[in-house]
This record gives sequence, C-alpha cells and structure tokens, in this order.
Amino acid sequence: MQDIRLRTGAAILLSLAAFMSLAGAALALAWWLIFTGRFARIKIRMLLPVAGMLAFFSIVLALTGGDGLSYFFRMMVILLIGFWMFAGHKSGEYLHLGVWLLGDRIGFELGMLADMGMQTMHLLTRDSGQIRVAEQLKGMNAGWRNLAPAGFILVSGALSRAESTAEIMAARGYRDGGSFCPVFVPPVKDMLAGAAALCVLAISFIPVSEFFILYC
Repeated sequence: MQDIRLRTGAAILLSLAAFMSLAGAALALAWWLIFTGRFARIKIRMLLPVAGMLAFFSIVLALTGGDGLSYFFRMMVILLIGFWMFAGHKSGEYLHLGVWLLGDRIGFELGMLADMGMQTMHLLTRDSGQIRVAEQLKGMNAGWRNLAPAGFILVSGALSRAESTAEIMAARGYRDGGSFCPVFVPPVKDMLAGAAALCVLAISFIPVSEFFILYC
C-alpha cells in the first residue's frame, strides 16, 4: 500500500481484529497474504527470535490452563503485520501522516520523530548484518557470548548518530514545528485494501459459531 494513511489504518484495524478473536486473526492473515505478499521481504533471522519468545509464553500460558495455541497464532499474525509496516516504510512517510493528522507543530514533530525512529531501526538492521559478516570473516559463530559485544556496538552506534543529528538540527536553528504540506494520491487498490481491512475488523466481532453458520 502506497498511502501511509491507509496503510497505518489497515495495520491498526487488522491488529485489533487479530487480537480480538481467532477468526479475526485468520481473516487478517488472509488479508496479509492477498494484499501484501511480503514473504520475500521478511528476514527470517529477525522473525525467528521474536517467534521463539512468543512460543515460550504460549507454552507457559498453555501449562497454566490458558489457550496457548490461540495466543501464539494471534500474536504471530500481529507480528507479521508489524513486519509488513516496517518493510514497507519509506523515508518521510510519517512526517506526511503526522502533519495531516495534527498540523504543522505537534504533527510535524511527532512525524519527524517517528521517521527518525524508523530510520534508526533500518540502520540497526544494517549494522547487525555487518556484525554477522564480520563474525563470519573472523571464523566466529553467532551465540550468546557475542550477544553483549554486538549489543554494545549497536547501542553506541545509535547514540552516536542521534548526537550527530541533534547537533545538526541545533546548528540549523530548529526549535519546534515546521512548514510542510503533505500530498496524498491513494491508488484504487489501496482503498480496496483499506475497505477489506475494515470488513475484517467488523467480522471479528462475530462469535466463532455464528461466523461459521453465516459463511460456511
């Protein structure tokens, strides 16, 4: 989806649907498969640790009498939606969205901060890939022993970039807000996808038994 307004709205609607019910999660997954096709852009090495953590909590929930399998499936769908948002991010999108929502002061600052945060996440992903390449060149295996040094490198690099950005903004006299006029041209496909996401949320309110009676 090219329009950041529709993409963000669809992600919120689908996440709510997946969180509310198992049927909503299944429909949200179907939406994700139909309208995004992001399997090729998901980095498995980033997905597996989070999926493993979800699996651990799901097992704990199941052992304590809860529905761990349902929890795992619903949270995995929400995770896939989050990865889709991250993979589809383009520089400046959240600045457009923030100004459109909240104006040239609060919206400008929040949008700029969101874009800077996303840029930092992309840079951290790039840096982690470079660390893995360096470990392979040195014949080192990725493991718990190398986790702390790698984390220190990532954090120190992020802090250094943040300090440089703050110095540049201060040197240019930035205080608060800014003049910006966002322009949106939503494609028809985006509007259809947004309408479908709204339908997914509406259907998620229907109990599972009634859902199968109506649609099976």
